[in-house]
Amino acid sequence: MRVVQVTRFGGPEVLETRTVPDPVAGPGEVVVKVRFAEINFIETQLRRGITPGPPLPEPPYVPGAGVGGLVLSVGDDVDAGLVGRRVVTRTPGFGGGNAELVVARAADLIEVPDGLALADATALLIDGNTAVGLFANAAIRPGERVLVQAAAGGLGSLLVQLARAAGARVVGTAGGAAKLAVVAGLGAEATVDYSRPGWIQEVLDATGGRGPDVVFDGVGGELGRQAFEVTARGGRFSVHGASSGSATTVDPAEADRRGVTVLGLDQLAALGQDGNERAVHALAEAAAGRLKAVVGRTFPLERAAEAHAAIEARAVNGKTLLEV
Repeated sequence: MRVVQVTRFGGPEVLETRTVPDPVAGPGEVVVKVRFAEINFIETQLRRGITPGPPLPEPPYVPGAGVGGLVLSVGDDVDAGLVGRRVVTRTPGFGGGNAELVVARAADLIEVPDGLALADATALLIDGNTAVGLFANAAIRPGERVLVQAAAGGLGSLLVQLARAAGARVVGTAGGAAKLAVVAGLGAEATVDYSRPGWIQEVLDATGGRGPDVVFDGVGGELGRQAFEVTARGGRFSVHGASSGSATTVDPAEADRRGVTVLGLDQLAALGQDGNERAVHALAEAAAGRLKAVVGRTFPLERAAEAHAAIEARAVNGKTLLEV
């Protein structure tokens, strides 16, 4: 079978398509014939040898933590009736998904609801779990003002929708007119281009000068720090990413003085350990038409390097997928 391997740490060019033996399902496992593999921004960081938290894999390795496809075969102690089912699943060890075939634990499989496209289900597998968990942790109330950073991304676009459905007044930030149009189409009351000087004043204006009650920060760096500084007193500041290269750090004493509750990156560890229930919920909401997966671009497996380059250049909206 074909796989994409990170041959060494570096730019997108270190991704190479290679041929390896087909995997075989062991006890409690299945082999999934992959149709789509999702790419998270963190995979581009790990490929460069940079990590905002998870341990670095050792090259050569096959990246990719989530896939969607059809069950091809099953191992011992697994229901043979699963063969042919449309499923999405995380891959053991959160790697190995950029391949034609993957082995997964039968217990990790999530059947794709009727009426939901397999590409959309794949896009929702990991980001849907994370978004539902972050949303629950932030305990958003109707009428609150919510700032979603990187709101046109795969995860940010879901947070916009969840907050909007909860009755919040959403401000979404992104870079460029095309991305802001996506955010507005998802229901954000106001959109702000955070690549422009003075963007934080626009956020304050959009929140009546008070600042947001809740901030979802997937950017980090200076943009994340500026967002924290305008978080309303008594608000919540939720950190879930570091696309700038470093996560936002907040002095606990400063947060206490302002009465701001900081939900740090450590919340992601808990969300990653037991995500099936939240992912099932996200897929069900999408199948019912209440949640939309934003899939920006899909690349063939052998063009994984182009996909990584497009993500790093901020040239895509929503989720980027590999099609196998």
